[in-house]
Amino acid sequence: MKKIYLIMSQTGTILSRTIKLFTGHDYNHISLSLDENLNCMYSFGRKYPNNPFIGVFVVEGINKGTFKKFSETKCKVIEVRLTDDQYKDMQTNIGKMLSDKEKYKYNILGLFLALFHIQRHCDNKFYCSEFVRYILDKSGVDVSMIPAIAHPVDFEELGGKEIYKGLMNKYSMNKPI
Repeated sequence: MKKIYLIMSQTGTILSRTIKLFTGHDYNHISLSLDENLNCMYSFGRKYPNNPFIGVFVVEGINKGTFKKFSETKCKVIEVRLTDDQYKDMQTNIGKMLSDKEKYKYNILGLFLALFHIQRHCDNKFYCSEFVRYILDKSGVDVSMIPAIAHPVDFEELGGKEIYKGLMNKYSMNKPI
C-alpha cells in the first residue's frame, strides 16, 4: 500500500473568501501530493500569486508561490491509502500532464458555474476539485461517492485519515493533529 495526501486549503484572499461565502465550506482549494512532506502539490490554481484570474496546472509548495505569499493559509491534510498499482498509475498520469502542461487550462467558467451547481466540463480544462477527482478516477480510485461537481470538502468521503489541520506553513509530517 502507498499513501497520497489531499490538501484542502483556504488562503483568505478576496476570491477565496467569496467562494467560501457561496459554498459555506471552510476550505475552497484542494491539491494532491504524492509525498508526505508536501514538497510537490499538484493542482489547478494561480499562475501568479497576485492574480487570481490567470490559472494553470501548477506544482505548489508550502513555502513557494501562492502559499508563500499568503502565509496565513489554513489547511487540512488527509492521508489516503492506494494500492501500489493505483499509486503507479497516479504517478504516470500526473507525469503525462506535467510533460504536456501547456495544453491544460484553468476552467474558470466551470468554477463559477459550480458555485451554482451547474456542471461545465471542457476537455483539458480543470479547476482544482475537478482535477483531483479526475486524477483519482483515471488512476483507478473509486470516486463514485464524490459528486461530479466536486468541492474540496467532498474528498473527505474517500475515507482517508486527517493527519493535520492548521496553518499550512506550520505543517510537518511529524506533527499530531
